[in-house]
Amino acid sequence: MAGSPDETPRPHRCRIVLTGGPGGGKTTAADLFRREIGERVVIVPEAATMIFSGGFPRYSDIRTRQAAQRTIYHVQRNLEDVQAARYPDRMLLCDRGTVDGAAYWPGETEEFFADLGTSAEAEIARYDAVIFFESAAVGGMGIEGGNPVRKESLEEAVALDARLRLVWSRHPRFVVVNHHPSFFQKITRGLDILHELIGDHEISRDPSPPPPAN
Repeated sequence: MAGSPDETPRPHRCRIVLTGGPGGGKTTAADLFRREIGERVVIVPEAATMIFSGGFPRYSDIRTRQAAQRTIYHVQRNLEDVQAARYPDRMLLCDRGTVDGAAYWPGETEEFFADLGTSAEAEIARYDAVIFFESAAVGGMGIEGGNPVRKESLEEAVALDARLRLVWSRHPRFVVVNHHPSFFQKITRGLDILHELIGDHEISRDPSPPPPAN
């Protein structure tokens, strides 16, 4: 069927997801990387933050939670597609991806994909690589930060971290940035991984022939 999730065109540029449990540092890493690399990268902001900050109802009953995840999924896809269309020659750095909703879905993760008429494999294939920032809650540290829509307790953050890791780890280029007592060292590690991934991608896309032998 035309317009189904599986048929959305892939961009020809690299698309990398930054994900992980609440309080992992992914948003900070994305912003720092954008500042460092400049116009070669475009940030796709976290859809959930945009939606909940805009006043979308947020209650604990199952139907409301399901409606919220459906909304986040569609907004996330369209945000990525808009940025890919506007900047076809730039790398997309996504603050979460369409797969994240499966971890927040009130039920089994596969139910999320079935409800939306897609599959985990189809959504994972949208991305060239996944960098997973493990939540500070896994190390027993607080996850308070500057995001006013974050509502999870430490226990909930740990559980979400595990569910997110399980579904995203199916990606063939899944890299984990483990929790570290030093937030600076953790972010530095994440930035190093981003540099490596982008370097590998640029080499694979370079159409120039090798220099002639002497």
